[in-house]
Amino acid sequence: MFGSTPAFSSFSVDDIDTARGFYGDTLGLQVGEEGTGDMRMLFLTLAGGAKVFVYPKGDQHAPANFTVLNFQVDDIDTAVAALKEKGVEFRRYPGFDHDDKGIVRNSDNEGPAIAWFTDPARNVLAVLQE
Repeated sequence: MFGSTPAFSSFSVDDIDTARGFYGDTLGLQVGEEGTGDMRMLFLTLAGGAKVFVYPKGDQHAPANFTVLNFQVDDIDTAVAALKEKGVEFRRYPGFDHDDKGIVRNSDNEGPAIAWFTDPARNVLAVLQE
């Protein structure tokens, strides 16, 4: 039914200006903006052209407690180091064996190496390497 219909994902943030800086400057994504005043919205353009809609909810924002964006990288160690240099802190979840960099590596080669972090609105993001 929707196989040929354009679609995009979305999530909220508490501060649109802070989100613009984080996604554009820290993560290096192309960030477009639409609207004015309280109705300003961001569109993130991911590699391959997919778009993600980011909208403000101010004090009503509740951070996603699940991963809203996964960035697949060729070298997770390099990606984590670069993000740490930009001040990004990585999350550690109980039940996962994180290394000293905050990366979960599956010794049995089932699943990707992954490291989680949050945006300034506390939405969960991840870098992963297959």
